[in-house]
Amino acid sequence: MNKKDTFFVGLMLFSMFFGAGNLIFPPYLGMGAGTSFWPAIIGFILTGVGLPLIVLIAIARVKDGVNTLGSRVHPWFGVIFTIVVYLSIGPFFGIPRNANVAFEMGIKPFIGSVSLNQSILLFGFTFVFFLLVYLLSLNPTKVVDYMGRIITPVLLVSIVVLCVTGFVKLNQPLKAPTENYQSASLFKGFIDGYSTMDALAALAFGIVILTTLKQKGVQDKRKLTQYTIKAGFVAGIALALVYVTIGFLGAKMAGYGTFDNGTAILSKASTILLGNAGKVLLGGIFTLACFTTCVGLTIACGQYFSKIVSKVSYRVVVTLTTLVSFLIANLGLNEIISVSVPFLVMAYPLTIVLVTLAFFHRFFGGSRKVYAGAMLLTGIVSVNDGLQMFGLKWSLIESFFGHFPLASVGLGWVIPAIAGGVAGFIVEKVSRPSSTPEKVKTNEM
Repeated sequence: MNKKDTFFVGLMLFSMFFGAGNLIFPPYLGMGAGTSFWPAIIGFILTGVGLPLIVLIAIARVKDGVNTLGSRVHPWFGVIFTIVVYLSIGPFFGIPRNANVAFEMGIKPFIGSVSLNQSILLFGFTFVFFLLVYLLSLNPTKVVDYMGRIITPVLLVSIVVLCVTGFVKLNQPLKAPTENYQSASLFKGFIDGYSTMDALAALAFGIVILTTLKQKGVQDKRKLTQYTIKAGFVAGIALALVYVTIGFLGAKMAGYGTFDNGTAILSKASTILLGNAGKVLLGGIFTLACFTTCVGLTIACGQYFSKIVSKVSYRVVVTLTTLVSFLIANLGLNEIISVSVPFLVMAYPLTIVLVTLAFFHRFFGGSRKVYAGAMLLTGIVSVNDGLQMFGLKWSLIESFFGHFPLASVGLGWVIPAIAGGVAGFIVEKVSRPSSTPEKVKTNEM
């Protein structure tokens, strides 16, 4: 496999990552951060780009991907955690959210005068959308050609046209940051990066990249890891550049009014810059981005579930994934987001801690107690944070967790995670004083 092939695999990975959240949140962050844009966008890139790359590297270094990582805590945790990850980024949250955003930005702006009920229009759009997703997902070997060589370059060129035009024509100075970004804007951007769902998606995309590389003739385990890392860096650089440009575009748009979300910012910007042609361009950007992500997530779900349930074929899993995604997508975007954001607040800290421990695995002998201690305390804090976002608040508990270090910036789980890991290490040493630490099978590649 040559450098050109690696480059196009990286573009394919970028197109899988780059979906609804990647377009919606950077411009909204830019508008709110204003003169604090750079620390905020750096925080966003840490979780929106850096963390997914770290996850990909961790997945490439073990056999059976995320299931192996989760099994280091406990075999049942590995199974349950992996299934939850795939269902959340797939048919329950990730795929339906992308389909809805594609409708909101690719179709809705052009049907203002249509008298049909919006729910009927959404139904018709998602039917065609998921039919195309289904057909392309049935042939994962063709994905690199379709997405890496055709769709992704078109998507990137479209974004470049919009952003370059914005930098030339938008002359408004950056405004003062809003209340949320006036202090600790780096940490606020860090938390905002959760909403891309890319770290969770990387847990699933790892197997897609490895499968693609094997189909291209790469079989050596070390080379598989090397090519995965290289493709990941191609995708990461592209993602970071896009985040900075559309985020800065959002910062410039703060002088043109107030906006409720990132889609409204980009819609207004495209109209100001390019008129009706801007609406068409933006609609194409969103539709392509959301479509490629849905294809990538559907393939990932198909490959995973057909592997763990051998009696169910890849085609059947793809069929079920697209069908469930289609049904949930028709619930509407607001309903999906209202559930997904609190869930991400619960899931992301667990993912961060699990992957971080994977890189220090050898230093504590792979002790299951270290994994269990760190994940247990992380889970307690992150689940509480997620329940609070759902509106389930108890003043006593809220006050208790609110006193944790870094809780004010949404990172109250960090110190408990460290404490849990240290406690697990001490318990391991005390319980096995004269022998080596208990090891779990690493399956490292």
